[in-house]
Amino acid sequence: MSDKVYVVGVGMTRFEKPGRHDRDYPDFAEEAGGRALADAGIPYDQVEQAVAGYCYGDSTAGQRAIYTLGLTGIPVYNVNNNCATGATALFIAKQFVASGIAECVLALGFERMEQGSLGMKYLDRVNPMDRHLETLISRYGMEQTVPAAQFFGRAGREHMERYGTKSEHFAKIGWKNHKHSVNNPYSQFRDEYSLEDIQSAPMIFEPLTKLQCCPTSDGAAAAILANEGFVRRHGLEDRAVEILGMAMATDTPSSFEGGAMTLVGYDMTRGAAGRVYKESGFGPENVDVVELHDCFSANELISYEALGLCGEGEAGEFIDSGAQTYGGQVVVNPSGGLISKGHPLGATGLAQCAELAWQLRGDADDRQVSDARVALQHNLGLGGAAVVALYRKADLTPSRGDTV
Repeated sequence: MSDKVYVVGVGMTRFEKPGRHDRDYPDFAEEAGGRALADAGIPYDQVEQAVAGYCYGDSTAGQRAIYTLGLTGIPVYNVNNNCATGATALFIAKQFVASGIAECVLALGFERMEQGSLGMKYLDRVNPMDRHLETLISRYGMEQTVPAAQFFGRAGREHMERYGTKSEHFAKIGWKNHKHSVNNPYSQFRDEYSLEDIQSAPMIFEPLTKLQCCPTSDGAAAAILANEGFVRRHGLEDRAVEILGMAMATDTPSSFEGGAMTLVGYDMTRGAAGRVYKESGFGPENVDVVELHDCFSANELISYEALGLCGEGEAGEFIDSGAQTYGGQVVVNPSGGLISKGHPLGATGLAQCAELAWQLRGDADDRQVSDARVALQHNLGLGGAAVVALYRKADLTPSRGDTV
């Protein structure tokens, strides 16, 4: 039997604004996990291992979340990798299946966040972002606004200085992602804005206006991964989505020795993408649909180039041509992305996986990308981690084996 790994079930909740509902993280986890199991058509007792990702919560919140699905005594692993937490949980689950440790693994990501911009919880110990912050401050200083916006805003400014990119290019990304989210029932925001609305929104950090920045969010998402033997025994051939390749990268010396773009993960993304393309035998030219980590529009723009969707310095032209939306070369963030769908840190990477699975199955309703065959995922966390994955609809001839 091959060591290929398949996504056989996905599910998520609607992402919601913190403080505007009465639900807690176990409620979100139960809904997302239950939907993933129902999507796969299997009971929870078929899951052999579980990986839970979250950033805000106590040490065994993963167990508490997953216990809403059942008490079967399986190992539950808790993962925290900043904004890349969800895809990191997925990456670990994939390794468990590919290595033969388990045939069926659940990856679950969830978050119940505080209102407002992100801040530090522990002030009596070393800040895990201290090297990144020291590098930012020593080169550019620190202004009185959201630190994350300064990291990514500086990266956007660097791209403008190097390649002549205009502030309008970043605004067009915000316009596109809000427009895409209108068709996503899971999205925190479903309002469409004009380009002028995006540009005239309150400035957070030049060139980033409020409508180009992701919000804090509550919610959960889940994916069930399995090997080929499990897929065939359970008759899931028509539902399975193959993970063609997946890689995670962390910071290298270039993160701190380069400019603002490398400080926010440009080289991590490029390195992880290169490994995935090599592993899978597919390249960016084969990709039809992308879920990309647009925590700020500046990160989406520089990631076009890091992922090879366009050449170095060509992101502005790529945007102006409409290459990254419906009718173009590739559809980026049909879900609305983090900017509009929302960003519950632990759930984001798994929500990306869910959206791409729906797209490849043809189940994405009004946001369906026509003839989507190959999908690309990119999830980024400062401090740092970048996870990149490629997917396609599985090509498995249905067997006549017994189903369970």
